[in-house]
Amino acid sequence: MNRSLLAALFAFVLGLAVISPATAAEEFRVGYVRVMDDAQAMLAYEAGLYEKYGLDAQLIEFTSGTDLIKGIVGGQLDIGVLGFSNAFTWASRGADLKIVGGAQRGYHSILVREDANIDQVSDLRGKSLASQKQGSTADIVLKGVTLADAGLAPADLNILGVAPAVAVQSLVGGRVNAAFLFEPYASIAQLVAPVKEIYEVGSVWPFPCMVVITSGDTLKNRKELVWAAMDAQRDAIDMLENEPEKAAPYITDYFIKEASVKSLNQGEVPAQQVISTAIQTNDFSAKLTDGDISRMRELAAIMQQQGILPADKDFDVDGLLDLAWQEARGL
Repeated sequence: MNRSLLAALFAFVLGLAVISPATAAEEFRVGYVRVMDDAQAMLAYEAGLYEKYGLDAQLIEFTSGTDLIKGIVGGQLDIGVLGFSNAFTWASRGADLKIVGGAQRGYHSILVREDANIDQVSDLRGKSLASQKQGSTADIVLKGVTLADAGLAPADLNILGVAPAVAVQSLVGGRVNAAFLFEPYASIAQLVAPVKEIYEVGSVWPFPCMVVITSGDTLKNRKELVWAAMDAQRDAIDMLENEPEKAAPYITDYFIKEASVKSLNQGEVPAQQVISTAIQTNDFSAKLTDGDISRMRELAAIMQQQGILPADKDFDVDGLLDLAWQEARGL
């Protein structure tokens, strides 16, 4: 074999090394729910932030956190952005799960029809309220915090577990008196239905509604990839918090397919404006603070009172936490 052919072959082999699988983006599966609480996952995907950190991310949608957690437990997902109560429930059954970071602190608004004669939460007695799936984090907070603080039991009103879009349409059509909504559905409802806000849980009882959850096995075997995903989502959170107008175009289509929303009083409102406003109502945070963890312990106690967690022994919230990523990043 002549020298020129050897040189060409060497160059070809060297080229293969440069584009070897070791340098290719790693496949990574992220579960999410189509709510503003999970905006950092959508934004990290749409803005190429997962790719920036070397991940070939697949974004997989679920209709609720209670469904999403099954994907993590079953090994079909690497991480998910969802309510921490789901991890509590499955951990109490023996699932090996880890909460590795924060996502969003709960924004949930009670909107009431203006003709319903409801001015405060206690006025919901005997009324109908559209809310979320039974057993979800929002459902637990609604019943264990919001209603309890107003002296109401869940049986004192008619609570309907429906999809948020259905809740908005139920308000429009007068089929319910009130709804417990997260964004962007709360913002959309205030444009299209004759409603007013009487309560927002984040201003009364702030709590880390959404967190990042993975399995113990995934964290052990794919820690660098989990951390890369967390880095990507932290960048997304920075954009959501500091540049909502820049973030909105990336994620508007997830919630509003039309170019605008026809409001009752403001005419046609651009869809991206609606989403930008909804982003700004939320408190996104990649870090779980001591205050957040304290709230998690409070909610674990509420879940025990509601019979969701076993009441005969203390639930070990700290045992579910692995905050090494935020400590390594100096958060």
